[in-house]
Amino acid sequence: MSGPSTVEEAPIRDRDQLVAFLASGGKPESDWRIGTEHEKFGFRLDDLRPPSWEGPNGIEALLRGLTRFGWAPYEEHGKLIALAKDGASVTLEPAGQLELSGAALENIHQTCAETHAHLREVKAVGDELGLGFLGMGFQPKWARADMPWMPKGRYRIMREYMPKRGNLGLDMMTRTCTVQVNLDFRDEADMVKKFRTSLALQPVATALFADSPFTEGRPNGYLSYRSHIWTDTDPDRTGMLDFVFEDGFGFERYVDYILDVPMYFSYRGGEYLDLSGRSFRRFLAGELAELPGARPTMKDWADHLTTAFPEVRLKKYLEMRGADGGPWNRLCALPAFWVGLLYDATALDAAWDLVKDFSREERHALRDGVPKHALKLPFRGATVRELALEALKISAEGLRRRARTNPSGADESVFLEPLFEFALANETPAERKLARFHGPWNGDIDHVFREFAY
Repeated sequence: MSGPSTVEEAPIRDRDQLVAFLASGGKPESDWRIGTEHEKFGFRLDDLRPPSWEGPNGIEALLRGLTRFGWAPYEEHGKLIALAKDGASVTLEPAGQLELSGAALENIHQTCAETHAHLREVKAVGDELGLGFLGMGFQPKWARADMPWMPKGRYRIMREYMPKRGNLGLDMMTRTCTVQVNLDFRDEADMVKKFRTSLALQPVATALFADSPFTEGRPNGYLSYRSHIWTDTDPDRTGMLDFVFEDGFGFERYVDYILDVPMYFSYRGGEYLDLSGRSFRRFLAGELAELPGARPTMKDWADHLTTAFPEVRLKKYLEMRGADGGPWNRLCALPAFWVGLLYDATALDAAWDLVKDFSREERHALRDGVPKHALKLPFRGATVRELALEALKISAEGLRRRARTNPSGADESVFLEPLFEFALANETPAERKLARFHGPWNGDIDHVFREFAY
């Protein structure tokens, strides 16, 4: 989750400015970049419990330790909660899940190297503190009550508001981890095509990356329980956004959607003011009782954009949000999958052809079915596996045409290999962990921390 926006304080005069803010993200293809984000669960090596923020072996100590690698600290009310370096940041999710928000890079080789360097740094400091880190979509062992809370103002507001709108919002905050990629668009038409294509195919990513089959040490009946959690978090700010596929969709329609998403807060004077449930439209009109006569700034708007959680999210770029967290090679595979589909014109045309005749009912059936069934979900006389293989082939061809190679001459399609392997075997990471759980682990979930830690 994001921290406070760095957009400059500028008063909003009218709705057109909000539209212009999104449209300003458009850029020529030569300037398109790749921003990869991933979250991971920390655990104490001695008892596998999640570390609290404070203490000699806590998350704060880990962040302090990472500063030796050139990361600059960011504090909120004197408490270290984030780091920044070279366009990247390290931030904390509500229960201390550690997130790398990577820099805007030119190719997958670079973003994969960035991820590897970050994990190497985290392991070096973590080993000294007796901490390990695990990449999965959902905390496999500990209950919600066992999860700590980080000292960030926006999380206090969300913690109080979430139970009013859904049953699983606090689980989303404290017990989930994801990997996502942020990608650029040329103009409004390009944004619309990419948004529609990626939203329709987001369930395919969910299926390929499904890796959250355990809750409190037992199988939970899902392959991506993380994805299921979003269906009972907050209906005002989640979902498949059917209006994206309607005629006339563009920046203005997305602005109208965001204006109707209830607020969480306004960050003013270094404090988060609780505005949970309030209307941004009324804020825009200067009609909020908590801020009488005050109107939002562009910083408020940028912050508000981060409080909607659809499967694909628009800011000044598009965010792909459908995948469970995982090990190093899958953190590289997720940006490769979407870059191959969306950053090559021929691939984008082929991917759109693949999904353009999906009905609303089919899109929802995919979204609702893949958390439990993943690749084996029936679809149009076959299964999601066949859809995934077709999407992977289109992505691989797109990456080969991009021809961004490493010093060994390999192009970016090499990063898709784990996904091809899952699809060809018709077996997700979650199913492989379940087989271990019922086999050599003898029902002991503790093995997952030893075998799959970074």
